[in-house]
Amino acid sequence: MSDWLDFPPHVLREYALLADGERGALCGPRGDIAWLCAPGWADSAVLSTLVGGRGSYSVSPAGPCVWGGYYEPGTLIWHNRWVTTNTVVECREALAYPADPRRVVLLRRIEAVERDVSVRVQLDLRDGFGGRSMRELSLGDDGVWTARTGDLRLRWRGAHAARPDDEGRLLLDVDLPGGTTHDLVLEISPDHLPDPTDPNALWAATEHTWHQAVPRLEDTVAPRDARHTYAVLRGLTTAAGGMVAAATLGLPERAEAGRNYDYRYVWLRDQCYAGLAASVTEGHPLLDDAVAFTSARLLEHGDRLLPAYRTDGRPPPEETPLRLPGYPGGNPIAGNHVRGQFQLDTLGELLQLYAAAARHDRLTPDAERAADLCVDLITRRWDQCEAGVWELHNDWWTHSRLTCVAGLRALAAQRSAASAAELSGLADRLLAETARRCTDHRGAWQRAPGLAGTDAALLLPPVRGALPATDPRTIATLDAVHADLCEDGYVYRFAPDDCPLGEAEGAFLLCGFVMALARWHQGDGVGAFRWFERTRAACGPPGLLAEEYDVRQRQLRGNLPQAFVHALLLETSHRLAHEPLS
Repeated sequence: MSDWLDFPPHVLREYALLADGERGALCGPRGDIAWLCAPGWADSAVLSTLVGGRGSYSVSPAGPCVWGGYYEPGTLIWHNRWVTTNTVVECREALAYPADPRRVVLLRRIEAVERDVSVRVQLDLRDGFGGRSMRELSLGDDGVWTARTGDLRLRWRGAHAARPDDEGRLLLDVDLPGGTTHDLVLEISPDHLPDPTDPNALWAATEHTWHQAVPRLEDTVAPRDARHTYAVLRGLTTAAGGMVAAATLGLPERAEAGRNYDYRYVWLRDQCYAGLAASVTEGHPLLDDAVAFTSARLLEHGDRLLPAYRTDGRPPPEETPLRLPGYPGGNPIAGNHVRGQFQLDTLGELLQLYAAAARHDRLTPDAERAADLCVDLITRRWDQCEAGVWELHNDWWTHSRLTCVAGLRALAAQRSAASAAELSGLADRLLAETARRCTDHRGAWQRAPGLAGTDAALLLPPVRGALPATDPRTIATLDAVHADLCEDGYVYRFAPDDCPLGEAEGAFLLCGFVMALARWHQGDGVGAFRWFERTRAACGPPGLLAEEYDVRQRQLRGNLPQAFVHALLLETSHRLAHEPLS
């Protein structure tokens, strides 16, 4: 396990994301690529020290240094930056963009910013989550290394002086004069590799594609963060339209609590959040991606609709434990049990998405048919128990019903008078029954008929149009969440037991942005900004957010980056720049 000892895991706030839509890599502060699956998101990892697997690809200064870094605006082109005892060295990092779904192209450009620098480079790709070492290692007459690992071919350029050690790793010392650069290009594919492309051309294409893909978003309250989060969502979204929920698997929400999941799949709800965030003021392409992917799943699967899919539209695999030590405090698991669930709230989110597309005149004929299927499914299944937004035990979850109310009302606003009346009637029926079963003694919404206590997710349906801001239940629920689920400016999703907040799990960053939207919905601009600023500040230097936040230790928890958190950051940044609709 020397690779893991050489490059042990870092705290999550120190990882940067490199992504091209088809796969993603996490890069640590020592220039170590700790996570990369190839060729696609849900394939096995070729670099997996993040969860205790073998393998490494690092670019690190040879001497003592302190680390920092930054993204080029509106891109996922990352600069690791190290200040040594006598100079500065940077490594520009990116996955080549636009991407080939079958071929990983990882670009690394070492730069001696001021004076001469010495850098150590190490490459040891191991497919199968570290289980398959490099073989058929060969240095060609052109100075290019080739090898295989598992069923994958690899080619490494810019490293002709590298030498294999007794463990089969390639080691390279790079001495750069001040003001110069050195390019490394790593390619991985199950197929025959095409003729190589000049690094300058790869960098130019990557810069151009990112600049075309990410809008300026100057009509938001935080343009820099809004552009960055749009880039993150863009980087998590394939050319076929599916957006993975996160780049990683097995990162614990709580040490040794057993909550370790594989999020390298497309959750339809999360993709709706991203599409809605991209539709607040105009219809950005992430809206079109969400509409296309979700409507295809609806039309294909109908009443067998799953909450999540692989990026190619197949169901996610069953959960399988990996024989690895795991990220400290966690247990790595591939696959996801969500494939066996029904989540009613997803149907409501889909209707909201399709209504937003219709509002921007971007609703396709397929999506119109998908919307009708959603309405039919809600009509037939709204009274059934289901897993809900938090994927817990089956119950009659309040949030799911209110989300469907919001979706039905949103779609009604885009339909003819007759259709609108039918949709509004169904929404009224759901709301009345939910109020009868799920209103507590304070007049607030409770989680389910037999489950006391409120849920921070219940703040979102009123913002989406399920109820007015002035409805007494909206106000009472906001007061209940503030009283029961908030601590030090962060929001917990619900109180799972009688323990103090923070003992069972971390604060949910998604819910912090939902609280900001709820305050905005009430016309409380100052309160909205306080929640927004507090929540978005939970990130580390790369500006990435995970699912949970340990308030006491000020650490991110769970898989990284969590797409639905970034989606709500983007939406909140948009909405806080405008007055709420009456």
